[in-house]
This record gives sequence, C-alpha cells and structure tokens, in this order.
Amino acid sequence: MTTFRIFGASIAVTVVALIVAFLYGGWAGVAVAGILGILEISLSFDNAVINATVLERMSPIWQRIFLTIGVLIAVFGMRLVFPLAIVWATSGLNPVDAMDLALNPPADGASHFPGGSASYETLLTDAHPQIAAFGGMFLLMLFLDFLFDDSGITWLSPIEDPLTKVGRLPNASTILALGALVIAAQFAESGHLVGVLTAGVLGLFTYLLVNGLTGLIDQGDPDDGSVGATEVVKAVGKAGFFLFLYLEVLDASFSFDGVIGAFAITSDPILIALGLGFIGAMFVRSITVYLVRAGTLSEYRYLEHGAHWAIGALAVIMLVSIHVEVPELVTGLIGVAFIGASAVSSIVANRRDAARTDDTDDLATVESRS
Repeated sequence: MTTFRIFGASIAVTVVALIVAFLYGGWAGVAVAGILGILEISLSFDNAVINATVLERMSPIWQRIFLTIGVLIAVFGMRLVFPLAIVWATSGLNPVDAMDLALNPPADGASHFPGGSASYETLLTDAHPQIAAFGGMFLLMLFLDFLFDDSGITWLSPIEDPLTKVGRLPNASTILALGALVIAAQFAESGHLVGVLTAGVLGLFTYLLVNGLTGLIDQGDPDDGSVGATEVVKAVGKAGFFLFLYLEVLDASFSFDGVIGAFAITSDPILIALGLGFIGAMFVRSITVYLVRAGTLSEYRYLEHGAHWAIGALAVIMLVSIHVEVPELVTGLIGVAFIGASAVSSIVANRRDAARTDDTDDLATVESRS
C-alpha cells in the first residue's frame, strides 16, 4: 500500500498527461510524450539516488515542499520556461513570439519574425555549449567532493583510495574542476569561448555558494540541546531551505542535458513539458521518495557511490559535448551501468557479511557446547 501511495500521484499525472498529449497531437503525441518520459527516467535515476541522500536530511515539512513546489519548478520551470527563456535571451524575441516560434516552427528553418531568427530548436541547440558548461561544472564539483571525502566506505577501492588522499589537498575539487573547464573551453568554437568560460565559472560559483551555505547552516544547528526550541526550529528551517535550493539546482543541472536531448525526438515545447516534466520528473521524485521510505540507501551500501560515479560520467560527457555531440543513449547507458554495478556489488557484499555472521554464530555455538 505504501508503494502505491508513493507512485500513485505519478501514475495519475502520467495518465492525465497522456490524455492531454492525445488531445494535442493524437496517438503520435502520446508516443512522443511516453518516449520522453522514459528518456527522462532512465537519464535521471542517478539524480533520484542523490536526491534521496539529501532528502533524508530534510525535515518532513521541507520534504513535502520539495515534492510539491519543487515539482512545479521542475515541470514548468526547467522543462517549459527554461527552454523558452534561452530563446528569449538569444533571439531577442519577446515571450509571446518565442512561444509562437516554438509552436509554429518555420518549414525553411528561418523565422518570419524581424531579424530572421533561426528556429526554436536551432536557437536552443546553439546555446548548448554554455548550458553544458554550467551543468557540467556543477555536477563535476558534486562528484569530486564526494570522491575526495574520506567516509570510510569505498566501492572502487583501487581508484577511490588514492583519490581520497588527493582530496587532502586544500580546494582539490575546485582546482581540478577549473582545470577541466579550461581544457573543455579550448575545444569550444571561438564564438562560444567566452560564454563557455563564463557559464562554467557560474556553475562552479553556484555549487560553492549553495553547498557552502548548506554546510554552514548544518554546522550551526545545535545538537546538545543547549538552546531553546525556537532557535533549533529556525536553524532546521534555514538548513531545509538551502537543501531545497541545492536539490533544485541539482535537478536543473540534470535536466539541461535531457531538455537538449529531447530535441532529437521533437521540438514541440508542449510535448517536451508533458513527457520530461509531467511524466519523467514526477516519477523521478516518486523514486526519490521510495528510496528514502524503503531504506534502500542503507540496504545497498554502494548505491550512492554508483550514483556519484554516474554523475561524474555525466559531468565529463557534458563538458565533452561542448565540442563533440554525445548520443543520449550513451549517457543513459553509462548511468544505468554504474547504478546496476553498484547495486550488484552491494548485494554481493551483504551476502558475504551474512555468511561471515553465520560462520561466527556456528563457531560460537560449537565452542559453547564444548
């Protein structure tokens, strides 16, 4: 029953979204929305795992805010308004004309608006280098900070153990991320060089700001009960807000790639919002809640590691895609491979521990009888 309650809203929204897609574009619209929904879920499963690790630290109130207001931001903000905002910024069109351009693409690829703006799809695709630089740097910082953190648990030990030692260098993640940005920018087209560097630095700045504020508030939360209840609630409230902000920026970084990739299937913003947003984003949030409620992260000890390695791979792919187009299939399969491998490793480790426990119990029983 708990599982149905968690996924019930997503299933209901999916049904409604498919009905709207049918009314809007017939069976072809249903097929496109369904494919986009599956694409979003497959690309964002690692996002759900990371979201779950953060959601566990949030109070029930902020969890509900993430699952309500956060959904509206994910669906309308990132899957509908964000692509339109890119077109507004790059074409000089007003919002109404930008939406008209999106819904009525010119057959010859050139807009009938003043200035002969390119098509909606072309304008958004042209902005990909800057989008990839911002999202790639944010996700790369997330991956490096996790990798350099000596938590005592390693998955790919031959790789992670030496990197943990590298992490002792002050600001190691920032140094490596900036180095990766400089290298990636060298391969950008001359017209995108400044934009790529600027967007990459903004991605780095956004991560450091949000992550730093979250850590600062967490450190300020008292654990010894030496302050009044009101102060504790206020501290948790601040921490909840910054964790919420962190999750939204993280979701945005993941959605960049999906929104751009969706244009390989359709350039219709309505179908993109229905598929990526109403179907995909809703299910990603349901998966996030399920992981928290079912205690999956504690049961599968390496799942968080696999998700972060998938994020690292996605970050590298986004930076590489500044110059070379990377198929969405490759991005999705890499993420699934890391998540699947970490889950299998967790199961093997759990069985090994259980076997050792059984052997210890058997030995103790024999010794007690003797």
